Amino acid sequence: MKSALAEADTVPVLIFDEIDIGIGGRSGEVIGRKLKSLAKSHQVICVTHLPQIAAFAEAHYTVSKHTDGGRTTSSIRVLEGEARVNEIAVMLGGTRYSESVMTAARELIEKAQDRGKSAEK
Repeated sequence: MKSALAEADTVPVLIFDEIDIGIGGRSGEVIGRKLKSLAKSHQVICVTHLPQIAAFAEAHYTVSKHTDGGRTTSSIRVLEGEARVNEIAVMLGGTRYSESVMTAARELIEKAQDRGKSAEK
């Protein structure tokens, strides 16, 4: 719906929280492409746990919570390079991932970036 209305929508920032609930990898790729397309005319912020969506991001962040002495704090950090590949690998295979999962994470990011570039044309 947002994709169809993107040209008429004057809201500069679109936030999608947990957009991946109830969908799988194939649909995630389609949604990732749509979000990439929306990002041409809007600032798009997306909270996702699906690597097929995260791979399309131009900027990738991780948010974590820590509790110490009854006080909870949140932190956010940008993921670039190998840190981003590692996070996609965790999303794909859990915290105890193998080298094959790392390879899959690299491929997923590369393919998403290539598909994102072809969508921009």
